[in-house]
Amino acid sequence: MVGSRIREGRSQVIKNPGDKPRPDSESGERQLANFMGTGYDKGRSIPVQVAWMIVSTTVLPRWWMPNAIRIKILRMFGANIADGVLIRHGVKIHWPWKLTIGAHSWIGERAWLLNLEHITIGQNVCVSQDVLLCTGSHDRHSPSFEFDNAAITIEDGCWIATRATILRGTTIGRNSVIGATSLVTRNIPAGTLHTNNLIV
Repeated sequence: MVGSRIREGRSQVIKNPGDKPRPDSESGERQLANFMGTGYDKGRSIPVQVAWMIVSTTVLPRWWMPNAIRIKILRMFGANIADGVLIRHGVKIHWPWKLTIGAHSWIGERAWLLNLEHITIGQNVCVSQDVLLCTGSHDRHSPSFEFDNAAITIEDGCWIATRATILRGTTIGRNSVIGATSLVTRNIPAGTLHTNNLIV
């Protein structure tokens, strides 16, 4: 597939001459019933996963939970969190044992750290409200839609502004700013201002 044109709400697929069919969604052969989750290691036993799901959906996200206790619980479940970190209420963390946060960083309300793979956040980083850090994806060419996950790294001094989305396999370079509602799908060099319409 070279590209697509959107006309009157429909997508028109334009193919190169000689394109061969392959077992992906473009040939209509995806079979989700065959999904196996190959290559994804949850990293802990089922009892630990269940315990985390109970804690993370009951007491941990509540507004009345002191930050110091929230941090202590996360460390008990394997998170590597340095001193001076602030994690506000409503933050969702998929697996704490796949999370590293450097000193004096902030995680704002309702941020979602979907860390099927490791998320590393450096020192003095601000992750604002409603940000999504998503290490999970799928291989669109896989007939069974298998995982295509990869880690995310946010280096020291970055600001990820409200409702930004950072996708799998990306590194945000030191002291960069990701603007509100921005989508990041590739590595961002150090000292960059990245918005939906501008890279400076």
